[in-house]
Amino acid sequence: MKNLKILLIEDDEIEIMKLNRVISTLGFKHQLTRAANGEEAIECLKSPDTLPDIILLDLNMPKISGIEFLNILKNNSTLKYIPTVVLTTSSNYKDLMECYKIGIAGYIIKPLKYEDYVEKIKRTLQYWSVNELISV
Repeated sequence: MKNLKILLIEDDEIEIMKLNRVISTLGFKHQLTRAANGEEAIECLKSPDTLPDIILLDLNMPKISGIEFLNILKNNSTLKYIPTVVLTTSSNYKDLMECYKIGIAGYIIKPLKYEDYVEKIKRTLQYWSVNELISV
């Protein structure tokens, strides 16, 4: 299983700690970089040396919303190939449809139960660590 470079775009400290704990508990050796909002994420993506293998994106963020960030990302000829999985509390069907229309790789609604969250993150990261990824 390949170790992934993951860019987590999330403004909630508790969610960041939770994801870090899950990765550590599962024994994954993925490298997690965090951006607190879309503007920080765009800065992180400017250096070709540090591009992530996958982006985990919250939709509800300050400054640039998740959907606005997706539009910027998918309109960039280099960055559009980075698989982006939305990790959100929003079960809004309009958000779901808009994200898939823009070109996301997946949409995960954060479950309330911690055990369910662990299972969803585990499956997602296992899938992307064996999937063939495009190096840009």
